[in-house]
Amino acid sequence: MERRTFISLFVGAAASTAAVVSPREVRAQARTPLIGFLHSASLEPNAKRLTGFRQGLQKAGYTEGRNVAIEYRWAGGQIAKLPELANKLVKKPVSIIVTLSSTPAARAAKAATSTIPIFFLIAEDPVAIGLVASLNHPGGNATGISSQNAELVAKRLGILRELLPQAPAVAVLLNPANPSAKRAKDTLQQAADGLGLQLNLLDASTDAEIEAVYATLKPGSPLLIGTDPSLFARRASLIALSSKYGIPTMYDNRESADAGGLISYGQNTESSWEQAGIYVGRILNGAKPAELPVMQPTKFEYVINLKTAKGLGIDVPPAMQARADDVIEND
Repeated sequence: MERRTFISLFVGAAASTAAVVSPREVRAQARTPLIGFLHSASLEPNAKRLTGFRQGLQKAGYTEGRNVAIEYRWAGGQIAKLPELANKLVKKPVSIIVTLSSTPAARAAKAATSTIPIFFLIAEDPVAIGLVASLNHPGGNATGISSQNAELVAKRLGILRELLPQAPAVAVLLNPANPSAKRAKDTLQQAADGLGLQLNLLDASTDAEIEAVYATLKPGSPLLIGTDPSLFARRASLIALSSKYGIPTMYDNRESADAGGLISYGQNTESSWEQAGIYVGRILNGAKPAELPVMQPTKFEYVINLKTAKGLGIDVPPAMQARADDVIEND
């Protein structure tokens, strides 16, 4: 073959290759997926849970800083900031918006985009609050995990009644700034009616309002802390106030019982965040949220802190201790 002919063939082949895969397409193929992480609270109280999410991503083949990036947006308890933060993530644009243990963030994300995939982890019914069309066939750009809070609320109220059967009523602390507060009240009332319990629904958003609520409670009267990211972020102060005022308190997360709260019942949130990471990996790999059924948590935990019970003068029945997943003994 003559040298001139060889060069012509080589140049032609190179041009053909360039036409098939352009530099722009190469850059697009190499682009690292960007996760937009939106939450109504702050990093500190959710750091351990976030580790679970990253572990789930790794199981799905994604490692932050290597082949996936995460853009974090924390509202620091200021729910009114969520729409703006969500819109900024949409404009990036991100590959997916993830909202874990924050219903206000999930709703803000849904309002901000109907095209970018959204993954949520909430306690409420996602159909009832408009996130999906149905649990088995979400039908839009969102899917996730829902613990169906109505059943959990009834379980928590039943545990409090079993622990303190003579109590005339159960108080419930709720954050009225949470858009789901009204629905939570209805769920709580239905559960209480089913158990024949009287409810005392108490609203508080700020530290001062929360302490004022505690001051109205009689020592020994049971209290249930509502499911809310802002209240979870305040769990240390809630535990301190329950101790100060002598209030037997039920929480929705084991972190509170581990830290000195009397009793808790709810999903193993760290495990659920890990489960979320695995599911998000599937979406990054091309799965469509519209076709991915909404899941339920796979692990629930019932924890009793006997040290706290002793400090409150409460004898926890042996039957309750036997059913608990974990009993925290005295030091």
